[in-house]
Amino acid sequence: MLVDLGSLEAFPSNTIPGFVDGLVAWMPSLEDHACSLNRRGGFLTRLRDGTWAGHVSEHIALELQNLAGTDVRHGKTRGAGTVGQYNVIYEFREELVGIEAGKLAVRIVNHLVDSGADPDLDYLSELEALIRLAERAAFGPSTQAILDEAASRDIPFIRLDRHSLVQLGQGVHQQRIRATMTSRTSGIGVDVASDKNLTNRLLDSAGLPVPKADVVEDVEAAVAVARRLGFPCVLKPLDGNHGRGVHLDLQSDDEVRAAFEGARRESRSGEVVVETYIHGNDYRCLVIGGQVAAIAERVPASVVGDGKSTVRELVERTNADPRRGIGHEKVLTRIQLDEAAEALVREQGHELDAVPPSGTRVKLALTGNMSTGGTSIDRTLEAHPDNVEIAEMAALVVGLDVAGIDFICPDITVPVRETGGAIVEVNAAPGFRMHTHPTEGEPQYVARPVIDLLFPSGAPSRIPIIGVTGTNGKTTTVRMIAHILKLMGRRVGMTSTDGIVVDGRMIKRGDMSGPKSARMILQNPTVDTAVFEVARGGILREGLGYDRNDVAVVTNVTADHLGLGGIDTVRQLADVKAVLVEAVPRSGTAVLNADDPNVARMGSRSDGAVIYFSMETKKGDPGFDRVDGHCGRGGAAFVVRRTDEGDQIVLRHGPRVMPVLYTHLIPATFGGKARMNVANALAAAAAAWASGAHLHDIRQGLRTFTTSFFQAPGRLNLIEVGGVRVIIDYCHNVDGMRNLSDFVNRMMIENGVRAGRAIGVIGVPGDRRDEDMRAYGALAATAFDEIIVREDRNLRGRAPAETSAQVLAGIAAAGKKGGITAKAEEILDELTAVQAALRRANPGDLLVMCVDDAIGVYRETMAAAGQGLGATAYADPGEFEAPEG
Repeated sequence: MLVDLGSLEAFPSNTIPGFVDGLVAWMPSLEDHACSLNRRGGFLTRLRDGTWAGHVSEHIALELQNLAGTDVRHGKTRGAGTVGQYNVIYEFREELVGIEAGKLAVRIVNHLVDSGADPDLDYLSELEALIRLAERAAFGPSTQAILDEAASRDIPFIRLDRHSLVQLGQGVHQQRIRATMTSRTSGIGVDVASDKNLTNRLLDSAGLPVPKADVVEDVEAAVAVARRLGFPCVLKPLDGNHGRGVHLDLQSDDEVRAAFEGARRESRSGEVVVETYIHGNDYRCLVIGGQVAAIAERVPASVVGDGKSTVRELVERTNADPRRGIGHEKVLTRIQLDEAAEALVREQGHELDAVPPSGTRVKLALTGNMSTGGTSIDRTLEAHPDNVEIAEMAALVVGLDVAGIDFICPDITVPVRETGGAIVEVNAAPGFRMHTHPTEGEPQYVARPVIDLLFPSGAPSRIPIIGVTGTNGKTTTVRMIAHILKLMGRRVGMTSTDGIVVDGRMIKRGDMSGPKSARMILQNPTVDTAVFEVARGGILREGLGYDRNDVAVVTNVTADHLGLGGIDTVRQLADVKAVLVEAVPRSGTAVLNADDPNVARMGSRSDGAVIYFSMETKKGDPGFDRVDGHCGRGGAAFVVRRTDEGDQIVLRHGPRVMPVLYTHLIPATFGGKARMNVANALAAAAAAWASGAHLHDIRQGLRTFTTSFFQAPGRLNLIEVGGVRVIIDYCHNVDGMRNLSDFVNRMMIENGVRAGRAIGVIGVPGDRRDEDMRAYGALAATAFDEIIVREDRNLRGRAPAETSAQVLAGIAAAGKKGGITAKAEEILDELTAVQAALRRANPGDLLVMCVDDAIGVYRETMAAAGQGLGATAYADPGEFEAPEG
């Protein structure tokens, strides 16, 4: 968050009266923050020695999240370039909680500086509201335990909804969990477990000990069944959960009548189970994958009288335990004094505001659920083998991979068949908190067998991810890589500025080069390899959308999008692009352009290997020399080698040189004239090789990759229209125009002589700098004989004709400086400009259209060609497959 200190820029924390003491009084746990001193209490030392309010707000935002039950630790505060303004960067687990923590941190700082600035701030109330927000937004303790275990095994996860539906793994390797239900949990098993009467009958048929029970729909039927089964009895909803609506130890008809409505209210079906009451302790046996993973004794919420305090005071004292929280953010939950608790206290002969005798235990809940303030004692190693076997059989009978078996028996160390105990319930999606954080005893790592169940030893969880970034060439490089891998039999998911493509089929059109699109691919259960175009804007907004890429490709970094999002220099832009390289693991590879110094130096940021690619062929050229040294140290590089037969792509690996193919055999290079696509082919070849492709796979892929509209829309698409060569391209920045101008000049040469005219329809997005627009026009003037300047439909904050005026100024300046005689005119509407260019082009001319709407321009061009493929007949070109070959 960007904070403006205003006058506080002149007042560090130690100069503000009462600030430090007030903050520590509110948040004594700041003592745990090491800060830059790398020791406990380091941040408090910084506070007392004097630090700035932006830095203080960073630590408050972190600690607020910790107090809300989220373990976060990392943050930095750095100047934003303007005096008094700072970028405060801090870690979060749940974005909404992180944002609210930041806002509250700023309010706290302002209040401590001047209470009149925010007189309504009630810290404890605000903290409780944040905790409740975290409770709603954060994962529950059971889900979090599974995710922590997955993280320890390097298994990635994606949250699929606002609750607890989570995808573990990526693509074809994915599994899902919802709380403690898994992809392998039987739907029938869940249905059986939710029907308590059916569960009871199935267990009884298997010879397992269960209480006698029956289902009723009205109160008098419940009384009749209770009489038949005998008192005491239990009433509970047929399909309830979390102990809601359960009434125990009912001793008479009147008690049954009084309890009936409460049980029915919690039953979705409206039916109620009446069963015999089993005396004993409450034990939860957790069965995972057919084996008991943990056993806990559940103790209902209660207090013990001291002869001095009221029940209410005893509860307040119990809730003051730092281990107790509002919800699941801590090991225990606070005891709630609701109507049910007050009624239970009265049944025991006490009142909430009366003093119970010393040593008297007063129950505040009937069930031992942790969510109602209960506690747990680990009994895993004490259980009798017969009881363990019964629990495992119960899970098998119901058909659950993860099951909570509720035993009521006097002692779990003695067989229940001897003591008269029974299974009173089988739960799907049982909670883990009582096992992972018992009040007494050793914690059990019950998430481990769940992950073992979903990802057995040696089972993969990740798919290969190839990320491609750079100023120009990203989309074409991504398409080349995907094409090579698809021919190898991979099912590739690809994102680009054109859309999302899975296994060659476009599933969503538009600019899909951001992190949300990447996650869509990783969620697709058919994808076994991901190839992502990664744009600058997405990185700045949200990062990558995944934790790491096996291969990172950086094509180039040039002056584009400068002045946006705090990125003002090429070096800063390179730092943004380098995020992709920093996400390369030790087992991965960074593919870097050796000819671009801003890209080449990124090699030091990669934890994995580095493969260079270079177009430079002469010793003494920086790129050539950089590759030479790299290969001399045993590294690898894909480079261009000059031969008598033409330029050839080769792989240099240490001292070895292995030919790949000649550049003129790659259709996308137009016989080697499109030098930018030669560079893209080098990058794609290196990325494919790093991903396990053999050289013959790379050779075949590049030889069959074309820049037809169907395979790479808007990327040097060549169409013949009445003897006029028409090229459609998305050239939109200075470096792109530099490459395009070189390509146009090469295309115009026949037998060493320039033949025909080159006509250009050009335009530049409105969010570029004025000087970049003029440079764009000046470069176009070096290639085209006639130029029509158009504008994008979205002017991006510019006035009509403003961007075109800058481009025309660049063309004019180039004419004055270099004697260039390009004829230029302005037609702002793109399709009108295209129509004008098509009318004036003669056979033998080259017409290059730098477009904003590639599909619209393609339709207009095909209509002009008279091939019967106008807008009506060919409504959506992207839906058609590329012809074979």
